[in-house]
Amino acid sequence: MTSTGAGAWTHPGAFEVAPGVHRVPLPLPNDGLRAVNIYVLETADGLVLVDAGWAIPAARELLEQALGSLGFGLADVRRFLVTHVHRDHYTQAVTVRREFGTHVGLGVGERPTMEVLQQPHRPLSTQAEHLRVLGADALAQEVDQMMGHAQNDPSHWELPDQWLVEGPVALPGGRTLEAVATPGHTAGHLVFHDLEGQVLFAGDHVLPTITPSIGFEPVLSPNPLGDFLASLALVRRRPDALLLPAHGDVAPSVHVRVDELIAFHGSRLEETERAVQAGACTPHEVAGQLRWTRREHRLADLDTFNAMLATFETGAHLVLLEAQGRLTRTLVDGVDHYADGSPAT
Repeated sequence: MTSTGAGAWTHPGAFEVAPGVHRVPLPLPNDGLRAVNIYVLETADGLVLVDAGWAIPAARELLEQALGSLGFGLADVRRFLVTHVHRDHYTQAVTVRREFGTHVGLGVGERPTMEVLQQPHRPLSTQAEHLRVLGADALAQEVDQMMGHAQNDPSHWELPDQWLVEGPVALPGGRTLEAVATPGHTAGHLVFHDLEGQVLFAGDHVLPTITPSIGFEPVLSPNPLGDFLASLALVRRRPDALLLPAHGDVAPSVHVRVDELIAFHGSRLEETERAVQAGACTPHEVAGQLRWTRREHRLADLDTFNAMLATFETGAHLVLLEAQGRLTRTLVDGVDHYADGSPAT
């Protein structure tokens, strides 16, 4: 879910994690994740940053301080490579570009979501509608009330300079990153693998202590959890590397954490299937039968935002179970209902 704890990884600064690579944690305004790591790569022609942070004054100030401690400034940032479109990764790249003309790259798979975000609308309005399909009408009303009269600001979502595709990304001075499409957390998520340096800039695809949210997008893929598990398997087949995550501390092995994530979702699929077999029908009902976070909370104990994420994640597990033939789905009055798909004996 959405808490990585209060570990030292959130402390401000610039921390060298590999030769010429520095981890810079930046604050988030209202998020249980506490901070987002961006990574500063020194090149022969200035800096390249993997991810950018949330466009808030505190993040801007700490980024400037961190770069200053390395002997650089924002004007030295030549390029942003953004792992995915979420605001804590993308929006500060937009504001920095307005001042310095910095080049911004984002995965091409994010284009449909970006087109939605560029239109004026109430934040989370599409997610609230999806909650109703998942049988969570009361929760959808809570989300609507939580957002009040807020309106999406399309200026936060200006298009990137480049839609990135899979393949090598050459940096000045000889370092090459391999952009790898890893849909799941978002449809266009990318990781950047430095094969020679044996590090993986993982964004939110592989996190060291939590599981990335699945199904929380304005434009959903047909099977986001299936996409995510396939992406994990893809990364697992690549050479192992130092894990440089967007949230949490650096970890020594991508492979070890990928194995843990795959095992977790395997167990979660079994729990979800059993909940349906025990009589839960809608995704929201199923979510209410499961436990959430490392503290094993009930759905009713979560705040509105995290209850929404839990319901979406349950919906993603149910979609995959249907695709695997383990459950069947019917639409009843606009709400998804699931039933045991095992053949009768």
